[in-house]
Amino acid sequence: MLSKAMLKALNDQINEEMYSSYLYLSMSSWFKAQNFNGFASWLALQSKEEWAHAMKIYDYIYLQRGTVTLDAIKKPTASWKSPLDVFEAGFKHEQHITSCFGKLMDLAKKEDDHATEIFLQWYVSEQVEEESNFDEIVAMLKLIGDHTGNLFMVDKRLGKRA
Repeated sequence: MLSKAMLKALNDQINEEMYSSYLYLSMSSWFKAQNFNGFASWLALQSKEEWAHAMKIYDYIYLQRGTVTLDAIKKPTASWKSPLDVFEAGFKHEQHITSCFGKLMDLAKKEDDHATEIFLQWYVSEQVEEESNFDEIVAMLKLIGDHTGNLFMVDKRLGKRA
């Protein structure tokens, strides 16, 4: 059974994950409006993945006989200066999410909540991949600069994400 503190923290993390989904959907929309359909597709898939992360926590709470309490999702940013700006913002956001999961792990350890600690280990590992994905794209965009042809090549490459 989850403590009140852990239940609140997990509910807060559902909101963080849903905001992540909303943010990436907003980023996708920004790219779509500029006819960068590969970038848009990559971020739309990222949005769906974040929603799935929220639902995994949602299901876990009920497995532990808790109750999910949903809160308002804050409005995400809707425009950026450049593709690089978008992915730098995404990388910074993933670092924030990594920090959130670190705090959840600390709470689980403090409360000797072994089940939640084990549950959260998947997210800790997942965050390594999440940060790496954004960091790789940031590095690529920094290398190519503002060269439109190269941006379209990256756009095509990211559009192949399944």
